[in-house]
Amino acid sequence: MIGRLRGVLVHKQPPWLMVEVAGGIGYELEAPMSTFYDLPEVGREVVLFTHYAQKEDSVALYAFLREGERRLFRDVQKVTGIGAKIALAILSSVSVDEFARLVQSGDVTALTRIPGIGKKTAERIVVELRDRAADLMGIGATLGMNTGVPADPQSEAGVALQQLGYKPAEAVRMAKDATAPGDDTATIIRKALQSALR
Repeated sequence: MIGRLRGVLVHKQPPWLMVEVAGGIGYELEAPMSTFYDLPEVGREVVLFTHYAQKEDSVALYAFLREGERRLFRDVQKVTGIGAKIALAILSSVSVDEFARLVQSGDVTALTRIPGIGKKTAERIVVELRDRAADLMGIGATLGMNTGVPADPQSEAGVALQQLGYKPAEAVRMAKDATAPGDDTATIIRKALQSALR
């Protein structure tokens, strides 16, 4: 299927975005917050790395701004018990470089702070990916985002955190605690996720 997708960004609301390509064809893609942080404004051109996944009863298309993110998304799903949802939560919670550092250092405690990862899964990640972690270093993701539509930035951040796997009450609390006057949605989400890893 498609490896890279070039088109005009027509909609973005975490975790979904839509890109219109030549001929008016649009693709709906799911993306981690690391991608949303750096997306251009709606109406601007964007180039994305994609991953196509087909199961018995569904088809999904995932989007990433950087090849390193797509690579980590694929690598981490090779670990027993990890699927696309947890892989997206990892990329939404930490940068590729930070994840590689956590794996290399065997920091199971920090890995369990990522939504959907328990102690046993974190231990499997360390064992199964430690050898590959060094390859991921240096190809990481940077942050910085601007989204589009709904209510206020704090509420929008709460919704995005729920999409990442946090329980509604916890997501609302995290967004509230991370909000400072003038913060946009991206800043609130970034601060909330960073705080959750401490």
